[in-house]
Amino acid sequence: MTPRSSNPSYYSLLKLAPWANVQEIRQAYRELSKLYHPDTTTLPKDVATVKFQALNEAYGVLSNPEQRSQYDLQHGYSRFSVVQPTRDLNQPVQRSPFPWPSPSRIRSNSAYLDPHDRPLSSGELFAVALLGLTFVGCVGLVILVSLFRGDVALPPA
Repeated sequence: MTPRSSNPSYYSLLKLAPWANVQEIRQAYRELSKLYHPDTTTLPKDVATVKFQALNEAYGVLSNPEQRSQYDLQHGYSRFSVVQPTRDLNQPVQRSPFPWPSPSRIRSNSAYLDPHDRPLSSGELFAVALLGLTFVGCVGLVILVSLFRGDVALPPA
């Protein structure tokens, strides 16, 4: 679906599809901002400034959920598949030879709960190690208490 105005859409400025998630928007912005920043580009300074300002404006709108939904409504984009566009029935459907989906096609329902988003921080690793140590300590305590109470945990050999 194309936008209704003659100006390039924010999605085309960031070279993204309208269904891009938060991480894809941020990554595209970071890559393009390095390319068009007036201090780091080989383009003329006035051209780079205009492109960089347009890029900042696009990122500012698309990174804010309320502004993005408003922009999508105003420009005819829909992130909800209510009406599917008709496909050309003369074109063959390309299917993967594998029965499982490729990792690039697997999408999370929420951009904030994606397990592949980032590694665990040092505090989170400490908490996981503390939980593991607590579990091992509890199991050891159960075995120790059962031995002192006279309960037989293992039959004698």
